[in-house]
Amino acid sequence: MTVTNNTDQSRYELVEDGYVAYADYRVHGTTLSINYVFSPPELRGKGTAGRLMQGLMENAKAQSLKVTPICGYAASWLQRHPEFNDMKA
Repeated sequence: MTVTNNTDQSRYELVEDGYVAYADYRVHGTTLSINYVFSPPELRGKGTAGRLMQGLMENAKAQSLKVTPICGYAASWLQRHPEFNDMKA
């Protein structure tokens, strides 16, 4: 599964089983703010949102962006993944 950056809609997307999970974001200079993470009910409890966050963070790291989690899910995911601590804005 590949996380893609849909720049037209300012969101990262992950398609699984025909459904789209996404994370809305805004970029301010070198900081990416994660405003909202959504996983359709059909994908919840399957780790989809976690895979979405992993791909989003890897993409942000490749672009040397810092990350600010506005969304509660994004914030809690980042707390559980200290390997990305150096990316927190």
